[in-house]
Amino acid sequence: MAVGVVPEIPTRLLSLVTTARVDAPVERVVTLTRNAALPDGLDQVTVRRVGATGKVGEVHPLPDGRWLLGIGDGAPPACRAAGAALARALAARAERARRSPDDADGTASDDTDDTGRTVAEGPGSGSTGDQVPELAVAVGGWSAERRSALVTGLLLGSHRFRVSRRRGADPGRVYLVAPESELAALDTVLATAGEMARACAVARDLASMPSDVKTPTWLVETAARLAGEVPGLAAEIWPVERLAAEGFGGMLAVGGGSARPPAMLRLDWSPERPADPRHLVLVGKGVTFDTGGISIKPAKGMHLMRTDMSGGAAVIGAMLAVGRLALPMRVTGLVPAAENHVSGSAYRPGDVVRHYDGTTTEVVNTDAEGRMVLADALGYAVRELAPDLIVDVATLTGAMKVALGMRTGGLLASDDELAARLVAAGDEVGERWWRMPLLEHVAEEVRSELADVRQAPPGPGGIGAALFLREFTGGLPWAHLDIAGPARCEKTYAEVGAGATGFAARTLVQLVRGYAAPNG
Repeated sequence: MAVGVVPEIPTRLLSLVTTARVDAPVERVVTLTRNAALPDGLDQVTVRRVGATGKVGEVHPLPDGRWLLGIGDGAPPACRAAGAALARALAARAERARRSPDDADGTASDDTDDTGRTVAEGPGSGSTGDQVPELAVAVGGWSAERRSALVTGLLLGSHRFRVSRRRGADPGRVYLVAPESELAALDTVLATAGEMARACAVARDLASMPSDVKTPTWLVETAARLAGEVPGLAAEIWPVERLAAEGFGGMLAVGGGSARPPAMLRLDWSPERPADPRHLVLVGKGVTFDTGGISIKPAKGMHLMRTDMSGGAAVIGAMLAVGRLALPMRVTGLVPAAENHVSGSAYRPGDVVRHYDGTTTEVVNTDAEGRMVLADALGYAVRELAPDLIVDVATLTGAMKVALGMRTGGLLASDDELAARLVAAGDEVGERWWRMPLLEHVAEEVRSELADVRQAPPGPGGIGAALFLREFTGGLPWAHLDIAGPARCEKTYAEVGAGATGFAARTLVQLVRGYAAPNG
């Protein structure tokens, strides 16, 4: 039973509106490209007076009431970062408006602009009785890539997850202004980029939720509730009794030390006329809290283990977006959820666990629990779903974090085409992946003398973990995404806020978009 304060999910995001004109008295944003000619209506004296250089993310109020936004070289990464900076500046104004209504600069408004064109809004946004800060940004003539990046930055820069007795201020509203002839194209960009950003945002919400609330049951039931709001997206839940009856031994072992039982979620998107006949299965680690079990972790940093289900959160967010975008490809998401705790019923080093597909695993370290639950879900996918492609996502190894740092995900794959598609998808959405090798001499170390395989072989930890998982993929094209580093961060940068980042959610959606596109 959840005992903590339960914040609203999804978190409210900035409202975005496309329009050819804004008649309401909102403040205008002027974008400044570094080392380029000044936009019309802006002179060098004014730019120097406010100290603007065009550097990405600079936000300066101008004497005439306009805002000056630096967009660097104007490339998509710069536009993402600039959009996030603008959203944060607007959020700061919203907070000031909420605290000091007499000093508010914005004007109260309803959920549509004067032309009636409200195309996309953050969930739960809109006027709450407080004055809602509003801005207008001209994006006429911009490429689809630049517009998409700006939308992503605006939405994700407005994301704030907090557990508080006080309702947060409305994040505000931004009008994206373009000529009437460009609005249809702009609407399309906003719809797609908006859903991908919201996939990332809901992944952040789920990963950030404190673990006194986020039991395995809460996680799968919350995801199923969100899926129920998406037409055509089906959800199925395995409670612990069904897991035991069907032989999900890895999940039962990991969850056995907790009073809060494991559970598994399955989400299915099955369009009537898929553009690509293949079936893609996404598997996300859903360990809702990880003490390390008997191989217990140090106390320092253990509070961050509420985000140890970031892989599962990314899969949930991606599946919601795939459904909302009605992408024409069959996709199934699996999230095996468990809490790895310490008690008399916890599993032990030296135990032998039988997984769903019958494979037996010798337990070496109970803190290598993520691969245990993933092994069950992978085995289930191969045996019951007969997929064409499998991608798993997990905060799996500290070794990958050491190797690649906090902003790059590790990619290990049995299939070159799938690996290339994932790297390309990440590049397109601003998530960086680095492919690591599947070393066969390390694969030999996965074999166990006591069981079929051993869970934590000696050698490079990230590679060994991936090779263990490969044992459960049935030889199918498969990729493993290790997000131990980029799944959380300590300091805000670009569109990424401190805390859970939602990393991988956008990559997964973009991967499906690539397969589902014409000639994909």
